[in-house]
Amino acid sequence: MADEQSGGGTPPNQPEDEQPTAEPGRGQIRYQDPDTTTPREPTLAEQRARIAAEKRREEKERAELEAAAEKSQKRRRVMIGGGVTVGVVALVAAMYSASEISNEANASQQYCATDQNGQPGVRDQDQYCDEQYVTSHGGYHSGGMFFMPIFLPGGGIGGYHSYRYAYTPAGVTAPPVGSPAPGGSSFTKPSGSTIKDTSGKTIQRGGFGISGKSGSSGS
Repeated sequence: MADEQSGGGTPPNQPEDEQPTAEPGRGQIRYQDPDTTTPREPTLAEQRARIAAEKRREEKERAELEAAAEKSQKRRRVMIGGGVTVGVVALVAAMYSASEISNEANASQQYCATDQNGQPGVRDQDQYCDEQYVTSHGGYHSGGMFFMPIFLPGGGIGGYHSYRYAYTPAGVTAPPVGSPAPGGSSFTKPSGSTIKDTSGKTIQRGGFGISGKSGSSGS
């Protein structure tokens, strides 16, 4: 009874040799409660490393922004330059097209006509102003004029008809064969103008100071 009343004995129902003892050489584990534990202040080295990392990040972002801005500026310059080039090309093309339309509408037409005292008379067949045809039919060519023989009923040549290339005024078509030349026609080829033959083929191109020739001319 004396042992049970004193507070220094072993707990009831527990043998004395089973009481917990601390193992020698082992430390104790301390657990930190994140709700109540105060964070440790970073060391000076950690603060410097963090500042350096933040500085590198800012420099990288600034470099990326500068590179993107430079790329965008170059793209705008290329687009503006391309737009100017396209605009100039389109303007020249439009001017050329308008000039071509104007030249076509105001083209002069070349046709073969009789020579009446230096002025176009009556339109005749175009082959009478073709040197190869004329010479192969007993005629000849001289000084821009074509001479076709006048055959007499009994044979022989009774002279020659003279022909030259005539040119209508701008925008006027040649008259039908056998019809008189329209007013304003001339044996002088207009320079700097578009000229077509009676088949519609361009034999001289005008506009922009450019001219081209094809076929034969009587002046």
